[in-house]
Amino acid sequence: MLLRGKAWTFGDNIDTDVIIPARYLNTSDPAELARHCMEDADREFARKVQPGDIIVGGANFGCGSSREHAPLAIKGAGVSCVIARTFARIFYRNAFNIGLPILECPAAVDGIRSGDQVEVDTASGRIKNLTTGAEFEAKPIPPFMQEIIAAGGLIEHVRRKFHLGEN
Repeated sequence: MLLRGKAWTFGDNIDTDVIIPARYLNTSDPAELARHCMEDADREFARKVQPGDIIVGGANFGCGSSREHAPLAIKGAGVSCVIARTFARIFYRNAFNIGLPILECPAAVDGIRSGDQVEVDTASGRIKNLTTGAEFEAKPIPPFMQEIIAAGGLIEHVRRKFHLGEN
């Protein structure tokens, strides 16, 4: 899957309460969550982010609670991918469960600035900063996880496999 968009950078330890503040957890509607995505870190983010844009975070992105609201808010805002130095394990799993591609790549985090145009090939792990021409290599997303993303998340992936009678 080839993704392209503007980079939005955030620092280390962006926790789930920064991604979607607890005061908005009375819903699990992605569109409603998207309206408040990252507002405690950047008040303008939800209004300015465009479909396909990419979040670039530091270490331990998505730490905090185990709720799926955080990756749902990001995906609902139209973000196509998150690149970070490292992810909290529960966020990592939740992101794939809801069909949000994420890649760990410290070199890309160091080489991408807010506003840069970025291209990500999830199959190969290639990340290119189109603004500077710099290229980076992340571990590619395995094919079975790419299937989950393409289906829109784990539940839809399982539904399709069950419906098709696959093993």
